Amino acid sequence: MNQSLLEKSDITRPDITVNARDVFGINFDLDVPAFSQKSDYVPELDKNYFFDEKVTKAILAGFAFNRRVLLQGLHGTGKSTHIEQVAARLNWPCIRINLDSHISRIDLIGKDAIILQEGKQVTKFQEGMLPFALQNPIALCFDEYDAGRPDVMFVIQRILEQEGKLTLLDQGRVLTPHPFFRLFGTANTVGLGDTTGLYHGTQQINQGQMDRWNIVARLHYMLPEREAAIINAKVTDIDKEVVHQMVAMAGLTRQAFANGDISILMSPRTVLSWADNIKIFGDVEESFMMSFLNKADESEYEILGEFYQRCFAKDLNAKD
Repeated sequence: MNQSLLEKSDITRPDITVNARDVFGINFDLDVPAFSQKSDYVPELDKNYFFDEKVTKAILAGFAFNRRVLLQGLHGTGKSTHIEQVAARLNWPCIRINLDSHISRIDLIGKDAIILQEGKQVTKFQEGMLPFALQNPIALCFDEYDAGRPDVMFVIQRILEQEGKLTLLDQGRVLTPHPFFRLFGTANTVGLGDTTGLYHGTQQINQGQMDRWNIVARLHYMLPEREAAIINAKVTDIDKEVVHQMVAMAGLTRQAFANGDISILMSPRTVLSWADNIKIFGDVEESFMMSFLNKADESEYEILGEFYQRCFAKDLNAKD
């Protein structure tokens, strides 16, 4: 793994502290270690980002006290972006790995590869992302943690301990974590499998492994007023009353989903896509169909049409 992206900064550990209350606007008096210089692995800063107080406390505890933190919540609640935006304000290098079914043990650990060296073909071990992150001051985030393959999950289990060392059997090496290596995860379930049918591919997680996560925090959808404010900040030139109606529509789908009346819901990400599409197509109803309705089963059009009529005082022509 090429480490050049970290070599731009000669700071190998946090050299300043920031106050959680001052930087994140939450009621939490904690001085958190941070970096004075930014490397290329630091996420881009979103100045309009809204931090959920309880979840942000959990993430900051992970950074400050080297706790393993797992965030659980429905899609679009902002689990991964919460971690990234905390890292962005700490100038802490952060890498996200999506544990889809194609990620294997070799992808994480590394493998032997044939390379040209001084004009000759030689076999050389190329480290994967896990050894690289483990040996650097990096916050490693495993997205879709509950979708990982069993062989991958047991590799991760080795490093869930705070001082967890990683053994590279093929290399006869034991890697000690960097003092400021941090580990986070995000999941749609809490390791008990998918009971809703919404998240195909997720699975039950070994409870011995779940027990190794020091902190588990749940992230819910934000209040309508806050969601509308974020949409207005990110997508300008849309009538605020329309945004209010859009957020209300999203809220109805979430409640109906929770009641088992429909099989999909509108996440804040979907509402943002809807707003973006309004700017492209210039029509609220057409953009709604492209952003959300066309993803639904036709048997659910009637109830979604009722929601649309309730929010926009207009019948939805879903047959077009």
